[in-house]
Amino acid sequence: MAWPLLHPGLRPELLLAAAQAETSRQRILAELTLWKSISAVLAILLAYGSIVLIERLTVWLSEKVARRYRLLIKQSLPFLKGLILVVTVSHLLDQFLNLNQNNLLALTGTLAVALGFAFKDYVSSIIAGVVSLFEASYRVGDRVRIGDHYGEVVGYGLRSLQLLTPDDDTVTIPHNLLWTDPIANANSGHLEAQVATDVYFDHRVDVDLVMEILYQAAYSSQYTQLRLPVVVVMTEHLWGTQFKLRSYPIDARDEFTYQTDLLRRAKRAFAQHDLPYPYRSLALLQQAAAKG
Repeated sequence: MAWPLLHPGLRPELLLAAAQAETSRQRILAELTLWKSISAVLAILLAYGSIVLIERLTVWLSEKVARRYRLLIKQSLPFLKGLILVVTVSHLLDQFLNLNQNNLLALTGTLAVALGFAFKDYVSSIIAGVVSLFEASYRVGDRVRIGDHYGEVVGYGLRSLQLLTPDDDTVTIPHNLLWTDPIANANSGHLEAQVATDVYFDHRVDVDLVMEILYQAAYSSQYTQLRLPVVVVMTEHLWGTQFKLRSYPIDARDEFTYQTDLLRRAKRAFAQHDLPYPYRSLALLQQAAAKG
């Protein structure tokens, strides 16, 4: 036999296995042609252009339709982007790989091992993004708090989401924080999100008068959603009494404008009645006691 002469030290069965592995690899990879290369480049460019167009069209259309449909249109963006990516990747795999049943199993196993070690966090973020898409932990247009960041979800990508904060900063947060961090969602797909407005007074204040002023401030504001409840609750502190006005704006995007309008109306009435505010010294004393 010629096997030992050509490859001394290797047994014939090992050489045969190596030859079969090389043949299998050639069968997995399809023949590369100029047309396939051009088709792949065109597919990638088309996918990129489609995603950009859909993002801009979604934002434009959401501002043109009735307010109640705005979030519904924005929430369709992640699904459409994911659909484009799946179609594009499927087309590229079909162009460059021979995807029969055996090759598909071999390729899937190889990719799973490689991605599991090299891109563990990235894959974890992608899986968390898919899970969140079905569980609706957050959607485009929702106002959420993740860790120390609060704002409106303005982008939903494959790996991360984009959060627009009240300071007009865009924060990119990976989806895999879904596994470890609590996520507070203020509106969960609805237009309205509760706004809590705090005011503080001395213990001697006329409680009924303060509550009446807060109710009037809420019901007279042009931003208040009157279909939802308006509630005032009280909390006693060492240094004074805290009043919390809980109400809903018509559109959650007006959260801070709405809160400012409520305070402006309420403080104007407070000044007319000369209501006593808490003593600063007592407030500082309680803060120091809490830290100690």
